[in-house]
Amino acid sequence: MESILLVATIIIGVLIILLTLFQGKGGGLGSAWGGAGGGFQTRRGLEKWMLRITAILVFIFFAISVIKLLI
Repeated sequence: MESILLVATIIIGVLIILLTLFQGKGGGLGSAWGGAGGGFQTRRGLEKWMLRITAILVFIFFAISVIKLLI
């Protein structure tokens, strides 16, 4: 059981990283530290679904981490 949770945590963690990297829209790391001050834009289409899937995966990652802590 513990090894299944560990593998699931690793897979979900990698998926979260990949989805987060794909969500950056032309900004790169430069805009993360105060560069190019673009305006707020609503998310549409694939970008919106990627955000939702990322949020769900983060919740699952958190739940699995808590379960691993309690076992």
